[in-house]
This record gives sequence, structure tokens and C-alpha cells, in this order.
Amino acid sequence: MDLFTPEKPRVLTIDTPFLNSRQVQPQLQDLCELVFSEASAALIQDARDSQAIDLIVLDNNMHDKKGHEICRLLKQDPLTWNIPVILFGDSRSDGGELKALESGAIDFITLPTSPDIFLARVKTQLSHHSAIDLVRKINAALEDAVALRTEEIAAAQDATVLAMTALAQTRDSETGLHIQRTQHYIETLCFKLQQHPRFAKYLTNQKIRVLFKSAPLHDIGKIGIPDRILLKPGKFEPAEMEIMKSHTTLGRDAIEYAEKLLGKELEFLTTAKEIAYSHQEKWDGSGYPQGLSGEAIPISARLMAVADVYDAIISRRVYKEGMPHAKAVSIISAGKGKHFDPDIVDAFLSVSDQFEAIAARFADSDEDMKLKAAYMAMAAEDARG
Repeated sequence: MDLFTPEKPRVLTIDTPFLNSRQVQPQLQDLCELVFSEASAALIQDARDSQAIDLIVLDNNMHDKKGHEICRLLKQDPLTWNIPVILFGDSRSDGGELKALESGAIDFITLPTSPDIFLARVKTQLSHHSAIDLVRKINAALEDAVALRTEEIAAAQDATVLAMTALAQTRDSETGLHIQRTQHYIETLCFKLQQHPRFAKYLTNQKIRVLFKSAPLHDIGKIGIPDRILLKPGKFEPAEMEIMKSHTTLGRDAIEYAEKLLGKELEFLTTAKEIAYSHQEKWDGSGYPQGLSGEAIPISARLMAVADVYDAIISRRVYKEGMPHAKAVSIISAGKGKHFDPDIVDAFLSVSDQFEAIAARFADSDEDMKLKAAYMAMAAEDARG
């Protein structure tokens, strides 16, 4: 299997006047192989039957069924949930854009628009899907190879986690060193809490290793958030915030699907799923997605909440400067019993100097920030069309 020579992508659609226009269809056929279905029911079945559909492009206002309704059905089907869907149409008609994104569409292209913008948006999503597919193929190849030796299995898992995380972070404002910082923050908290009566039974040496390995997947769900929201530097609108919040559920679902493909549970994936789904919960119940409170929040997620917030406060981003360590300590201390588990905050306060040392050890370089800024600028331009 040649992983690095991709075939021409295949795009499934239903013919419409816009897609059939002389300005769109010839250029689209140069970009991909078009596969046409006759109607919505036929398209769903064609998507189920085919093993090589890279993207589905649909008019949101077809005569037999709304595009967002078709998208929702595709996302509920285990055979088609992972095929990205682009919808296009008039966003002003009964909230079409929001309904499309809530149904699971990766993008919504508002008409009227120029053929060049339409094709650029399609090309962007085909590129993203190609990268995801490459990681999937690498993962499959690694799983086959490492089955021979236990040591190789562990190495492949690490490589897969890093590949998946790196893929997600190419579309985010964080740098790769965020992964290493949060891993070491969590490890530091674990060792501090290992003898604590509330955590001693949970924090075995093996569990600490699993937490260290699982931590990088906490934001893997962000890969499912549209660029126009993920890369927005300003405040989210309420509808955008609701879509952004879905990264926790998307992350859990992706890891859960990996478990189903494996046919068995692995401790590091179970822990990663807990962290991805629940690290935005708050001790007082004001977090999301479930509004859990207190002990109902998994310990793994409570640990990640402190590590992730600390790093968000002190770290430079493309659109902001980091705050001083002392300010981060003050903010987390103020969140004791509100945002964070009180005992985890006490542990953090006693090892905060180690957090500061970790942040310095894995600090983002100027070159890292320049590269990330350049990528974000290009991605934002693509998202704007």
C-alpha cells in the first residue's frame, strides 16, 4: 500500500443548476471525480455502498429533502459518519447555515458566490480529508506492524496519538509544545496527589503513565469545528459558541469509534475519551457538555482542567500575549471550589514552581509562533473564501 500517492478524490453529489454550470462543473471535474446520485435516498445508499467517497457536496434546498436533513442521517450512520459534507445555499432561508453546521456539515457555502470561491472551499476540505485519511492509513499500517511485539504496539500507539494531535493542532492557534506542557503538568499533579486519600487508589504508577499518554487527545474534537469558528480571534457569537462547545462530544465520539474498530477497550483510549469529553466541566456544575459537578466529573478530566487552563493563561498565542505565571496562579486559586476540584488546586499551588519550570522548558519559540501565524492566516483566508 502506497500511503503517499493519493488517488484522485471522489466527490458524491446530486446534480443542481449551480453544480452543472459551465463555470463550476469543468473545474470541479479537474479537481476530483464527480459521482452523481439521482435523489437524496439514492445518495445515502450510494454513500453507504462506496468505500472511497472523500466528500459529499449538497444543495441545502433540494426539492425532496433538505440538505441538512440528509447530512444528519449520514452522520448517524456508522458507515457514513466520517465522510465530510459541504452544504451550499441561501443561509437566510429558515436558518440554513446554523442548521447545516449543527447537523454535522464541515462547511456551509452561502450563495450567491463566485465559482472560484466555491471551488477553493471544496479544495480546502478535500485537503483536510486527505490529511485525515493519511493518518488513518498510517494508523492501520502501524497497527498491523506492531502486532508482532508488545514494545512495538506501545510505540505505535504513541505515534498515532501524536499524529492525530498534530493534525488537529494544524487547525488551531496552539503550537505542538502545548501537548508536551500539558502532559508534564498532569504528571506533576499526579505525583503530588499520589498519596492523597482521595486519589491514592486511582493514581497508580500505571495510571499516571496512561494519563501522560492520553492527555494529548484532550482537544482532538476541534478537528471537526469549521475554520471560520475555530480560527476566529474575537468573541464567539452565541450560535458559534454552541458549535465550538461540540468539540468535546466530537472528540469523545471519534475515540469511541476507534474503540469499536479495535473491537476491544484500551485503558489509554478510555482515559482519553474521559478527558476529551469532560475537561470543560466545572466543579460547581457550570461547565459543559453535561453540566457535571464535583465527584461526578472524572478525575482525569479534573486534572486536565487545571493543566489546560494554566497553559491557556501563560502561553502566547498568535492573537495574544501570555500572562505572567503569578497571574495564572491567582486565577486558578480563585477558581478553587468553583471551576476546579479544591484538592487539585491545593496540589497545584504546592507545585506551581514546577509548572513554571515546565512552561519555561517547553516555551514556544518565535519561529514556532511565526509558522503558526502564517498557517492561520492562510487557513483563515481559505475559510473566508
